[in-house]
Amino acid sequence: MKHQFDVIIVGAGLAGLRAAIELGEDTNVAVLSKVFATRSHSGAAQGGIGAALGNEEEDNWEWHMFDTVKGSDYLGDQDAIEILARDAPRTIYELEHLGVPFNRTPEGKIAQRAFGGHTRNFGEAPVKRACFAADRTGRVILDTLWEKCLQRGIRIFDEFQLMSLLVSEGQCHGVIAYELATGQLHTLHSKAVLLATGGYGKVYKTTSNAFASTGDGLAIAFRAGAPLEDMEFVQFHPTGIYKLGILISEAARGEGGVLRNNEGKRFMELYAPVIKDLAPRDMVSRCILEEVRAGRGIDGKDYVHLDLTHLGEEVLNTKLAEITGFARTYSGVEPIKEPIPVQPTCHYMMGGIATDADGKVITDSEGTPFPGLYAAGECACVSVHGANRLGCNSLLDILVFGRRAGKEMRRYIHTVGLSPLPANPEKEVADKISALMESNGNEKGGPIREELQEVMMDKVSVFRQRSGLIEALEKVRELKGRYQKIAIQDMGSCFNRDLLDAIELDYMLEHVGSG
Repeated sequence: MKHQFDVIIVGAGLAGLRAAIELGEDTNVAVLSKVFATRSHSGAAQGGIGAALGNEEEDNWEWHMFDTVKGSDYLGDQDAIEILARDAPRTIYELEHLGVPFNRTPEGKIAQRAFGGHTRNFGEAPVKRACFAADRTGRVILDTLWEKCLQRGIRIFDEFQLMSLLVSEGQCHGVIAYELATGQLHTLHSKAVLLATGGYGKVYKTTSNAFASTGDGLAIAFRAGAPLEDMEFVQFHPTGIYKLGILISEAARGEGGVLRNNEGKRFMELYAPVIKDLAPRDMVSRCILEEVRAGRGIDGKDYVHLDLTHLGEEVLNTKLAEITGFARTYSGVEPIKEPIPVQPTCHYMMGGIATDADGKVITDSEGTPFPGLYAAGECACVSVHGANRLGCNSLLDILVFGRRAGKEMRRYIHTVGLSPLPANPEKEVADKISALMESNGNEKGGPIREELQEVMMDKVSVFRQRSGLIEALEKVRELKGRYQKIAIQDMGSCFNRDLLDAIELDYMLEHVGSG
């Protein structure tokens, strides 16, 4: 089945939806998502979105920029970081005007709270910079933008799996997608494509990422000739629920929660005397593992306690309602009376498809664009986060650069015509699916995925050594070989999860083993 649009956006998270809104009502836009749009992983963002509004205390964008540069270990693109910090207040007020229900101060201003790594006066002390809607900020922004897209009549293809890009003579002009409900292939023909497919945290055993976060867009762009950048930079959030990795937001520490070791001591005072538990995430994650290595994990195990008991029932049940609910459901503890067991969990990928500040995919160090191909959000790398992303800069990143990508695509589509399609654009993808369905190999996807996740967790997480990385790379190459013998048991065409898992596993092995 063939469709024709001006722009195809792959991914219905905040980056994709914000770009769609920016393209305007006079542009023929389609948004493609492998889950129902409001199940996109952007909705899992809890703590807030950073902006130097100064509503609670003095703040300015230069302090925000300094914190982002420092938090990136001075490896972020400082021009992009300046764009991020300068545009943050406008972004917040825009969201407010669209209807996002931010928490308010008694005076009626947008409320703000402290978050890890955000300081005033260039590192002097913590500052309240995170704008928030309780502890479900991403959820309410996602719902608001989705409703705006529906209001504008933007076509959304829910539950469609991206399979490949249509590229001819070096220019991208559409995508091939697989409809989950029917097993039918669709050709979506366009002048430009935006990849906003999110991260790839599911390559790790313990992660806060959704099951859909398998890095599809990265693998497909890489196969089409787009380079990947900063792939070595993976962020581990310090407070995932023990064994499960489900996120306990930094907002808990922003409201005054503290980390304690087996002796009941607040150990972050020793590692970061000024900002303590609100140090950047990479630092807190390392400190937790240092405590565990020193034998100060709870009961000698590989976790510590996040203590919220002193915050009071009102704070926990209003400002932190969602995460306290997670603790009750998944840890079996009552946060009002007991500390929560936490350990570092794979949370965010700084690396991705190389782009400029306007979302254009670039193919070399000179900034040569890949015509017609754009990327935004976690799957893209403007290098705004460098080696480590500050909390609250994720939602900001995807909204700021999603908007900029939308503006640039709107300009671009008026400069080019619609390239002709090849005679049988779906053939290569159809052949690949047939090969998987007809294979009589002796391997299954589940064990391969589990072994990939385990080796990534053991050898390529918070602490890494050369020998472990070499061992992990050899393991991934072995798994890629075994994948060639994979067989599918489910022969159905309606929501064939067995087939879809195999397709996602292929993408995961591609971008993890691309080095």
